[in-house]
Amino acid sequence: MREIPGRRRGRRLRREQTPARLRAVLTCATAWQWPVVPGAGLAAPTRHGGRSCACPDPECAVPGAHPFDPGLLAATTDERMVRWWWTNRPQAPVLLATGGRVACAVSLPAVSGAQALPVLDALGVRLGPVVATPTRWSLLVAPYGLERLGELLHAKDRVPSSLRFHGDGGYVVVPPSEVGTGQVRWERPPAQGPDAPWLPDIEPVLDALVEASSGAPDGGSRLAY
Repeated sequence: MREIPGRRRGRRLRREQTPARLRAVLTCATAWQWPVVPGAGLAAPTRHGGRSCACPDPECAVPGAHPFDPGLLAATTDERMVRWWWTNRPQAPVLLATGGRVACAVSLPAVSGAQALPVLDALGVRLGPVVATPTRWSLLVAPYGLERLGELLHAKDRVPSSLRFHGDGGYVVVPPSEVGTGQVRWERPPAQGPDAPWLPDIEPVLDALVEASSGAPDGGSRLAY
């Protein structure tokens, strides 16, 4: 059945009228089927130019970059819900709920991340999308369970304590977002196209990160950069 030209133009017009941030969130949620939820976001700038978290905690350690209302369990791929959230809160950070059948992540300090990527490239490790914030970089990987992660970590003599693992029940802030530490961007952007981005298995990524950190003088508690 052929689509009516006028209807096709109407859909194109609606896409063009959708704000860029909302289009990006909808791609993540509906095209890639990655469940998202808005982050707490930032309060209005103070007269000194600082930005605090919009949540009630004045001592919030991760301003803007955490779930608050709604909570992480509300993360969804439903287009209507996503549109409602980001229409009402257009500047809300985008939180990807990790685990299950969708992307997980391994994150490390930003300085280490910037220096680790060329090392991983030299080792021949194929990477997927990489999210960069001013403080931490997150390497997105294929879904993994806690049991498998435990087995992989148990097999290592040392694992850098600076690594964090975002699996079942976790989340990662993804672009386009602004959090207390600054802008969130793609260091390695997802491939263009309607399909969900390719993701590497966690094992070779973890192996390479541990190998790269093996020279750390403190016995592997941080990456050797």
